[in-house]
Amino acid sequence: MLFRNRVEAGRKLAGVLSQLKGQDVVVLGIPRGGVVVANEVAKALGAPLDVVVTKKIEAPGEPEYALGAVTQEGDVMMDRQAAESLGASSSYLDEQIRMKREEVRERMQRLRGDMPYPQLDGKVVVIVDDGIATGSSVSAAVMSVKKRRPKEVVVAVPVAPADAVQSLSEDGTKVVCLETPGPFLAIGEFYGDFEQVEDLEVKRILDENAAQRR
Repeated sequence: MLFRNRVEAGRKLAGVLSQLKGQDVVVLGIPRGGVVVANEVAKALGAPLDVVVTKKIEAPGEPEYALGAVTQEGDVMMDRQAAESLGASSSYLDEQIRMKREEVRERMQRLRGDMPYPQLDGKVVVIVDDGIATGSSVSAAVMSVKKRRPKEVVVAVPVAPADAVQSLSEDGTKVVCLETPGPFLAIGEFYGDFEQVEDLEVKRILDENAAQRR
């Protein structure tokens, strides 16, 4: 166990990101667990908090294995080689993409309603999750954010496998990761408390951050 819970992980991450305080920063959490971590970062930096929603495309019969992900704009990132090797047919992938686009749309509506999305142009955008497994969700989040012309994108996570950090870094994204333990089986193994976070809790955190900034 490296972290008692997501709040502790967020506070430790915030300490490493303290040099960003005073800059024009927006913090985006990846729902759902990533928003709890991101909330601690946003509070420490005095920054607005919002979400960047992605959905992973699941391998046939292996829901924990991601073949790719869908962004909140509906764009698709796909590991075609992995999809082929795991027997994912074109019809299977088409259906997954359709479903995931709809799930992204529904989650955006549940969490944000009709609020306008924050302006990211020229800002330092910190994308936060509670950890990285395959990297598909975070890569999709980075792709989504970069379309909005930020000054800089920083991916910040408490824990991730070293190869995932290297892969993201090779794409020109700055990655801040507290721990890269191995072997890496699942994010939850590095937390004492890794209970599922509900949409209602995410919405509460977002509303609280917005109220503090009015």
